[in-house]
Amino acid sequence: MDELHPPKSEALRALYWRSEILQVLYWLRGEGLGEVADAELMERFLGVEARIGVRYLRRLVAEGYLEEVGGGFRLSPLGLDEGKAEFASSFSALTRPAHGECSADCWCHASPEEAAACAAERVGHSHP
Repeated sequence: MDELHPPKSEALRALYWRSEILQVLYWLRGEGLGEVADAELMERFLGVEARIGVRYLRRLVAEGYLEEVGGGFRLSPLGLDEGKAEFASSFSALTRPAHGECSADCWCHASPEEAAACAAERVGHSHP
């Protein structure tokens, strides 16, 4: 696993950790691994020392992205929306259609007939 290298300036470092923390909490929630995390969990997943991580976690509480609950932190509604956007942005290259594949708004998703017609058209335009 590559080691994370946050930016040097405090302003960019805060943005960097906001993105990383929100993505991890969103991922944990989506995978059913829990909605509450603490600084030790952030240390394990992100490699940021717990004492530093808790500073960023509390900052995200103050900014409205997280809620502090029972010694841990969970996404607020704002944090959930932002975490989803950050996660989608980070993985957009992996989830977009590949060359020759349909996009999410293609008619082929509307009916089996459209799917068959779309597949036939793609086969007809395939490269040898």
